[in-house]
Amino acid sequence: MSEIRIVRDYPYPPATVWRAVTDPDLVARWTVTGRGGRPVGFTPTVGTRFQLVGKPLPGWRGIVYCEVVEVEEPCLLRYTWRGEENADPTFVTYRIEPRSHGTHFTFEHTGFTGVGGVFMAQILGAVRRKMLNVGLPAVLDDIVERADGDDGQAHT
Repeated sequence: MSEIRIVRDYPYPPATVWRAVTDPDLVARWTVTGRGGRPVGFTPTVGTRFQLVGKPLPGWRGIVYCEVVEVEEPCLLRYTWRGEENADPTFVTYRIEPRSHGTHFTFEHTGFTGVGGVFMAQILGAVRRKMLNVGLPAVLDDIVERADGDDGQAHT
């Protein structure tokens, strides 16, 4: 069995990281740096079925079928991942841990099987690294910059 495991430290509090990985508008911004998609129907609530909708490719409609299976706000989100609606699921897990310097973030995508699973894990691993090294940090920076720039005054 193959899996993807990516660990990153971000210089932001866990609540900010949680927001970036659970707010559908923000998720769509950091996943676009890879071949990710926008979450349709997503809320971080156990039992929520949603789709990640991306650009179709030959042999793939561009839709990933997901269901939230575990949530512990603001430290854990786990959901199923199916590239085809009736396929066996793989599992995506986000773990968010506070550190003195910010947040320790672990991304895991597990459950890949067979030769096809090894191939898929390799492709998705490269895409996820780009999303977590480039896309998510940019969104986190933007969240903090916007918060710092909001002085509560009306601007015209």
